[in-house]
Amino acid sequence: MTETVRAAGGVLWRPAGDGIEICVVHRPYRADWSLPKGKLDGAEHPLAAAVREVLEETGVRGEPQLRLPGVSYTMPDGVPKTVDFWLLRAGDGPAAEPQDPTEVDAVVWLPPREAVARLSYPDDRRLVEHVVALPRVTGVTLLVRHAHAGRRKDFAGNDALRPIDDRGRAQAETMAAAAALFAPRRLVAATPLRCRQTFEPLADRLGLPIATDSAFAEPGEPEEIPARVKAAAARLVELRDGRRTAICSQGKVIPGLLALLDGVDDPAPYKTPKGDGWVLTWSGDRLVALSRF
Repeated sequence: MTETVRAAGGVLWRPAGDGIEICVVHRPYRADWSLPKGKLDGAEHPLAAAVREVLEETGVRGEPQLRLPGVSYTMPDGVPKTVDFWLLRAGDGPAAEPQDPTEVDAVVWLPPREAVARLSYPDDRRLVEHVVALPRVTGVTLLVRHAHAGRRKDFAGNDALRPIDDRGRAQAETMAAAAALFAPRRLVAATPLRCRQTFEPLADRLGLPIATDSAFAEPGEPEEIPARVKAAAARLVELRDGRRTAICSQGKVIPGLLALLDGVDDPAPYKTPKGDGWVLTWSGDRLVALSRF
């Protein structure tokens, strides 16, 4: 079977008057106008690839806000290709020149309608139209389940002191590389040691302390879980405004917490593997998107 080529990119936007502008690039080797995107570098995380490719092709570092619909197609040589796309807000720093003028020789910022008209491909145009239909993003929160820590029954001591294992340490490093792209300014972990340890690589990258909050920890008894989920949701909403926050919680709290915030009854779709996480994207007090990262 032919291996699928994986790529990533972004709809990069910036405020402009009462509206926004979208960044599109001209690729001379294809003679087309495109959204910035490119292939993953080996085992690179797709989100890291999206931010890197946008920076290389536009000279602008984008701040991830939510995951957009992916694109799949077959290239002219018959090889299948998938592209993960993220909504990226242009950072405040000055723009640099694209790294390779043979890849991109023009970078332009256009109002959405003009961007749609300029883009060469229907998939790119649909992504811009999707972004225009979104409410204005005002905040982003990261919610992560702690990394792998072996099995509870195999740990003889106090379960709150059960540490992450070798697999968990690798997951924590991978998570830190992705989560750092969101530039959180506050790190909050549930009380178990494994939650704090999951955030230690991220804390080291960002130079931030890790605060502990029992609202995000699993309760001692199963019948206490619904009340804890409500408390965790209330606390997350408190942390939503102000500094961008990353939270590490546990597997029995996260599904119900997300279902409650998303206004649905069934928590099953929000089951989260260890070391995995979610991006919660807000428009005021409205949750407008839940994206796995």
